[in-house]
Amino acid sequence: MRIPNGQKKKSRPSFNTFRFDTNGDGKISEEELINVLKSLGSDASPEEVKRILTETDTNSDGFISLDEFVVFCKGIAGECDGDGLNDLKEAFKLYDQDNNGVISASELHQILSGMGLNYTLKDCENMINSVDSDGDGCVDFEEFRKMMSKN
Repeated sequence: MRIPNGQKKKSRPSFNTFRFDTNGDGKISEEELINVLKSLGSDASPEEVKRILTETDTNSDGFISLDEFVVFCKGIAGECDGDGLNDLKEAFKLYDQDNNGVISASELHQILSGMGLNYTLKDCENMINSVDSDGDGCVDFEEFRKMMSKN
């Protein structure tokens, strides 16, 4: 496939892109999951980590593949009640650091930097703008939920 000048070929994101997969094997191990949760400010117990891994690992190989992770996130976002919605609200709260009900570009930048990702504040503004349907420059919970449930 020919790519026009100035355009980059879009590749499918991987865990390594987001530094979840620290050893680059294309899947998240229990240890890597613990590190991801810690980087997001979660103090999940070992039992909770095992539960998340077991529920997400649909092929029972002991790891979370990118496809399993995507399905898991879509499932959380698509549920309207119960633990799925609560889990999504908890994820939103991790990003909404000042608890004002919206995620700003600076909050997103802070979280991504804490995860070791090198995005500029302008990059984060662009990410926010891509899902900001009401034009307020931030992402509220409903916009976050819609983003998480997109194909």
